[in-house]
Amino acid sequence: MILNLILANAAAASETFNVEGLIRDLAFILILGAVTTLLFKWLKQPVVLGYIVAGFLASPHFEYLPSVSTEENIEFWAQIGIVVLLFSLGLEFSFKKLVNAGGSAVVTALFIVCGMMGAGFAVGHILGFSHINSLFLGGMLSMSSTTIIIKAFTDLNLRHRKFASLVFAVLIVEDLFAVLMMVILSSIAINNSVEGGEMLYSVSKLAFFLIIWFLVGVFVLPSLLNSQRRFLNSETLLIVAMGLCLGMAVFSVACGFSLALGAFVMGSILAGTSFAERIERVTLPVKDLFGSVFFISVGMMVNPHIIVQYWAPILVLSAVVIVGMIFFGTTGMLLTGQSLRVAIESGFSLTQIGEFAFIIASLGMSLGVLDP
Repeated sequence: MILNLILANAAAASETFNVEGLIRDLAFILILGAVTTLLFKWLKQPVVLGYIVAGFLASPHFEYLPSVSTEENIEFWAQIGIVVLLFSLGLEFSFKKLVNAGGSAVVTALFIVCGMMGAGFAVGHILGFSHINSLFLGGMLSMSSTTIIIKAFTDLNLRHRKFASLVFAVLIVEDLFAVLMMVILSSIAINNSVEGGEMLYSVSKLAFFLIIWFLVGVFVLPSLLNSQRRFLNSETLLIVAMGLCLGMAVFSVACGFSLALGAFVMGSILAGTSFAERIERVTLPVKDLFGSVFFISVGMMVNPHIIVQYWAPILVLSAVVIVGMIFFGTTGMLLTGQSLRVAIESGFSLTQIGEFAFIIASLGMSLGVLDP
């Protein structure tokens, strides 16, 4: 009777959620990803580029191969990939390390965000965009991609270099700035002015989140894990770590931030415990699996027809991102007393736009202020 009940529930669930299609799509992109990454390894090219090519081959835009049945399926796996990637980054970036790099990171991130906002706004007007479109464009161009940088540094064995730690700190501060930027852009789009009350509320939420981060990371979690040390084998440690990661991600969303920021925060909290190396080791296969799906999902968004149609603005904006990020990133590091070598390495590492560009674009579209 119990077995019949389980089977009946499973059948009902399969009607509302296509499990077979989800698994089929995942199998298809992983097989494509395996083939392309082997090829790119043989060609001595970055693996992340192979994942992006695999995503393009699996997308409906490439008509010579079957495409995934439902792109929402891949988006589901990709969101998990972002969470796990940011969690693994946090494991190498403890709260103390973030505080040590904090001053330099805040100044550099502020310099980059303000500089790229201004550059994007100016180029938008040159390209004939409206005032509000140019403003949102500046916001889209001002954030670097945390996930792309993590993968590139990992493939090139650069994660333990001094400039890499500074770059990671800048990226986290940029994510915090992004929250304030979205409040400002939303207010301007709706009211044509900045609402002081909303700004104060957003800053208060940010302060609350950082206080919770500090208290849990320094006082609560290390003591709790040490008290249960004898029970934490590899299997249990993996379950505990991923549960804490997802739990903090949900708490982050409840506070008005992103899943990725919450995952990073929990990773950085666990990095301050004596279990950091073991957690990093047991979660590595999970990160590799879902991280690859995220980069494949990025490749699926590549549309050759759009590239051909808008090739001139794309080239202009690409040049603005590359030159602007190098200039503002390098200058920001120099202003905080970093050496010329570290400043240049940091500036060149930041030459791409990040996931927040898509979030800001979606915000503008939902508010009805952006042209398609």
